Amino acid sequence: MFAVIKTGGKQYRVAADDVLKIEKVKGEPGEIIQLGDVLVVGGDNVTLGAPTVAGASVAAEVIEQGRGPKVIAFKKRRRKNSRRKRGHRQEFTLLRVTEILTDGASPTKGPRPKREPKPKVEAPAAETAA
Repeated sequence: MFAVIKTGGKQYRVAADDVLKIEKVKGEPGEIIQLGDVLVVGGDNVTLGAPTVAGASVAAEVIEQGRGPKVIAFKKRRRKNSRRKRGHRQEFTLLRVTEILTDGASPTKGPRPKREPKPKVEAPAAETAA
């Protein structure tokens, strides 16, 4: 099953367990959010929205809130001794799609459990002979 969603002025084709990098949305890492602008729900039978599919949403887990690479906007007017340099870093949200919901259902899956680091094995202390 797949869906086409609209967020941040762009459209994305998503399926379960897909990882997306979208424009920033509110949410803490590990939190489940719902994206409600679903344009198409596909699978065995395709449902087209006019403009959106009623009662459909996509549940996704926030993996990370971050900032993209720095982009330099440099403007120069020749022979005028005029220069302007500005930098910009676009904020983004990294999401993992957990499930595609229809008929106004609420999310059933929670966030994935975080991996626990391996326990450190302590080296046996050398016994000192007196």
